[in-house]
Amino acid sequence: MHLTMKFSSALVASSFLGVTSAFVTNSPSKSACGPLAAATPEKDEKTDVVFSTAIPFMERPPLLDGSMAGDVGFDPLNFARGEGELMSYREAEIKHSRLAMLAAAGWPLSEILDKKIAAAFNLAPLLDATDRAPSLLNGGLGKVSPIYWVACLVFAAVIDASGTKRATFKAEGYFPGNLAFDPLGLYPKNEDEQKFMQTAEIKHGRVAMMAVVGYAIQEYVFKQGVV
Repeated sequence: MHLTMKFSSALVASSFLGVTSAFVTNSPSKSACGPLAAATPEKDEKTDVVFSTAIPFMERPPLLDGSMAGDVGFDPLNFARGEGELMSYREAEIKHSRLAMLAAAGWPLSEILDKKIAAAFNLAPLLDATDRAPSLLNGGLGKVSPIYWVACLVFAAVIDASGTKRATFKAEGYFPGNLAFDPLGLYPKNEDEQKFMQTAEIKHGRVAMMAVVGYAIQEYVFKQGVV
């Protein structure tokens, strides 16, 4: 139990550090996009080599020029070898980021509310004896109604098809992850503020992906729920 608490504390601390870094200003001067703007890569004046901001001793990949939100020149294995590949990887990253942010909040909430909701509807709780949520590593997915999985697949397919259509036909103003979904009108009109919001989303998504991996490892290794 002590090890579990230490692991949870480290996970929470690292998550807060990651989230905080998204809002800490690096210098007193205010840039156009604020503290979330992509950092300017360092350039060796003698050789004209531009170094990666993420890995300062490595040359920045040519495609990662800082124009995309959250781009700090991190591609040490050179996966993105063309503009098309780069856009595909960003599409995948933003999709996984959004799912991870939902999971990072939904996973602990499910462990807090599962028994209460089950009792209210006179259903059997889905949590196991150690209060772990059903997952591939924990088991228990068979207790979830197939109707739920079908609904999830249909919902995901509709969203993915919409995004693919916009990307394929290059809808006006399209960029990876832009589904034209903003029912509350929160997306700014100003270009600098748009970049700020895009960078905030991708940074928080990256932290969420690490957090969800931490949840899974904690529950599998320590046999304890996240909460």
